[in-house]
Amino acid sequence: MENVHLAAEDEDDLYSGYNDYNPTFDSEELDNDVGFQQAVRTSHGRRPPMTAKFPGTALGGRPIGTSFGSRMPMGSSMGRPATGAVQDGAARPMTAVRAAGYSSSLARGSTFDPLGQSKGPAPPLEAKNEDTPEEKIKILEKKVNDLIEESCLAQGNGDLQLALEKAKEAGRKERALVRQREQTGTADHITLDLTYSVLFNLANQYANNDMNTEALNTYQVIVKNKMFNNAGRLKVNMGNIYFKQKNYPKAIKFYRMALDQISNAHTEMRIKIMQNIGVSFIRMGQYSDAITSFDHIMSESPNIKTGFNLILCYYAIGDRERMKKSFQKLICVLLGIDEEDKYISPNDDPHTNLLIEAIKNDQLHQMERERKALAEKYIMTSAKLIAPAIESTFAAGFDWCVDMVKSSQYVELANDLEINKAITYLRQKEFNQAVETLKTFEKKDSRVKSAAATNLSFLYFLEKDYDQADRYADLAMNADRYNPAALINKGNTVFVKEDYEKAAEFYKEALRNDSSCTEALYNLGLTYKRLGRLEEALDCFLKLHAILRNSAQVMYQLANLYEMLEDPHQAIEWLMQLITVTPTDPHVLAKLGELYDNEGDKSQAFQYYYESFRYFPSNIEVIEWLGAYYIDTQFCEKAIQYFERATLIQPNNVVWQLMVASCYRRSGNYQKALETYKDIHRKFPENVECLRFLVRLCTDMGLKEVQDYATKLKKVEKMKEIREQRVKSGRESSARGRREGSASSDSGQSSHGTSAKGERLSVKLRSLPGSNEPYEASSQRDLDASYVDPLGPQMERPKTAAKKRTEEDEFADEELGDDLLPE
Repeated sequence: MENVHLAAEDEDDLYSGYNDYNPTFDSEELDNDVGFQQAVRTSHGRRPPMTAKFPGTALGGRPIGTSFGSRMPMGSSMGRPATGAVQDGAARPMTAVRAAGYSSSLARGSTFDPLGQSKGPAPPLEAKNEDTPEEKIKILEKKVNDLIEESCLAQGNGDLQLALEKAKEAGRKERALVRQREQTGTADHITLDLTYSVLFNLANQYANNDMNTEALNTYQVIVKNKMFNNAGRLKVNMGNIYFKQKNYPKAIKFYRMALDQISNAHTEMRIKIMQNIGVSFIRMGQYSDAITSFDHIMSESPNIKTGFNLILCYYAIGDRERMKKSFQKLICVLLGIDEEDKYISPNDDPHTNLLIEAIKNDQLHQMERERKALAEKYIMTSAKLIAPAIESTFAAGFDWCVDMVKSSQYVELANDLEINKAITYLRQKEFNQAVETLKTFEKKDSRVKSAAATNLSFLYFLEKDYDQADRYADLAMNADRYNPAALINKGNTVFVKEDYEKAAEFYKEALRNDSSCTEALYNLGLTYKRLGRLEEALDCFLKLHAILRNSAQVMYQLANLYEMLEDPHQAIEWLMQLITVTPTDPHVLAKLGELYDNEGDKSQAFQYYYESFRYFPSNIEVIEWLGAYYIDTQFCEKAIQYFERATLIQPNNVVWQLMVASCYRRSGNYQKALETYKDIHRKFPENVECLRFLVRLCTDMGLKEVQDYATKLKKVEKMKEIREQRVKSGRESSARGRREGSASSDSGQSSHGTSAKGERLSVKLRSLPGSNEPYEASSQRDLDASYVDPLGPQMERPKTAAKKRTEEDEFADEELGDDLLPE
């Protein structure tokens, strides 16, 4: 009992204020408490018991009573504090109003669960009511934003049509959103940024799809709306559209309007707009106005592109001094890129090496390289442009440019300019000056020496001075063994000496050094072709075709290789691809005709031969084939025009004139045939075949000249016999050889005798007379005296004109035999 403290009568009442409590906790008024009822309906009213900080509201199912309400009875009076005792001076807890917020029963063997998870999951949240106007407006706004985003993504992926459709749909949704706000009376809350985004994206997509009128109208809607901030900047876009339409005055007008609405604080944007104005003036040919814009830019914020445009303007007006000053400004422009030394490791620190390896080829370094390459390109182009104009000679101009470049940050370009000077000499046909310029590089550093020696080697190769070409190719290789152009030149010099195996080795080495070197791959294919290794050559050209998809030379080589491999169908396929690249090449068309002719497809062969004749009407082989084709199809009248053209091309070759006369005979025009034979006889009086046809025709037509021609024929035949007696040996064999090749040798420079087509035409024209006349372009030879008349034995034809013919069209029928007609 020592711990029990009994209150004295004079002490304050320990239970005073017991019934005094905060009205917030009045349970009788909870039914009328709106906040409490809302909490009960939601999950907040079902949360696990909270601490005593907010008593009476979050206890859920715990009864609000005294501190003894939920306690278990203890075994002794020590289990709970006595009502009238104060333990260790601690304040006695309130028992009626404030609950302690915990239960001692948790300590009686139950698990520790401070979050109340044992009661199971909380009930689901109540679904939002989407029928309210505000919710509908929010959903519609989200749809509009999603459509704008989808439109931009489609544009980024290159699908411009889909981007436009999404932009239009976003516009429709946005207008529906505005109407809905007006209906609900919330028009003051219309989002101007959303409207601006929709219109701007729609105008941009119209412009991307080349719908310029619609784009301009949409931009006009934005610009005229004063509620949009900074909308005047979009006049730059309108100016760009007018520039694309080549309406340069209006483009300049909008550029200037945009420039007026942009403050001086936005320097970079103002510079870009002034660049557009200058370029527009260049397109209009107003170079003085363009110079004003570019000069201002170069004084405020110089850049490479503007400097180059300024040089172009001064070149156009022919101002030498200002060209020089502008070039000096151009090479002084700072690129704002780091030195290449930054990418070289200064020590062996592995961490530093890893960092340098990571940034050596990152996007920033690639951008730096591209910027530097662009600057070098502009400087080289400017130097080549102004060099002939700034001094009395282009050599002096190049020297001035070289001196300026040497004193700038682009010192490595000086040697390239020197080489360009040599190339300019070549273009002006001053080969000696070019060679002298290139020879000055022999004592320079290895890279420049290799480039100069490579050019010299190629020059000497073109001049067919193969020894000098070989010497400079060796010099270029010694200076830089990894220079593929030097290896190719060396291979070429070996190739012309017909050492194909060694040439192939040089080409292979060039390919090992630069796998994209198309010249080496092409030459390697030609080398394999010369060596007869057709499959390897085919492999080379197929690889080359994968790199150069539209190279006519590669396609022709592939077709030729398939023809050599006896695969005409593949050859035709490649030639068909070739004529899609060069549809007017007469030799390719003639080759297609030849292949189709060999395959027996006369109609296709005629089509391509005829196309070839249209583009190049002087090809003897094509003319000969077309004439023979018309004879074969019994249209001799049409064949005449082709043989007449052949006569114009080779007037000293009697075979074409005899063919013209033969066609007249076949078509039944004997009078014209007689005149043609007489004309041939005047040009070639010793032609035996012409005289024999004249005797035949005069006899059949009953003309008096028959005796004169017969006498001449006997004289010519007698002279022929005298010539034959002079032959010392091999008369029979030589006569047989001449008999087999008479038509092909008579055709002058025609080279068709070795091909299949040529053999066929030789057979067709073998019955035509040859000639040993001195007027013929071919070499002198003895004629075959054993002429067989294609009309049959001479004793079968009538001796006089009075004798009646057994068949009216006997002459024409005789001439249609296989000895003259094509196959």
